[in-house]
Amino acid sequence: MFYAGSYSGVAMFENETQVAWTAMPYRAPVVTTDGTEIGTAESLLGDETEDIFHGIVVKRGSDGKMVEIDAPRIKKITSKHVITDLAADDVASLQPYREERWFHLGWGGLFRKHPEWEQER
Repeated sequence: MFYAGSYSGVAMFENETQVAWTAMPYRAPVVTTDGTEIGTAESLLGDETEDIFHGIVVKRGSDGKMVEIDAPRIKKITSKHVITDLAADDVASLQPYREERWFHLGWGGLFRKHPEWEQER
């Protein structure tokens, strides 16, 4: 569930415990650089075995669409939030999540398909 609203700034997240990308809480609130909640984290994008983090899938609060946020835009993952460097204006232009580009690894993560890889049957 999405709750519209703005926090008093990212500084309020300084006291939260930072966690590894693999420990990101399911459906954690995802916030912009000014602390505005933009949606919830629905899935990890990465390769757990190689410890390569590609980003996250977010259920955007404004329209319920699933979108991707690339790893360089994620500034901090805590035990309660995912803090991005996105401005409010950036949220509408996030790339739609396309499941066919990823192999599923359970909640622990997903990783990007490469054309030369074949999916198990």
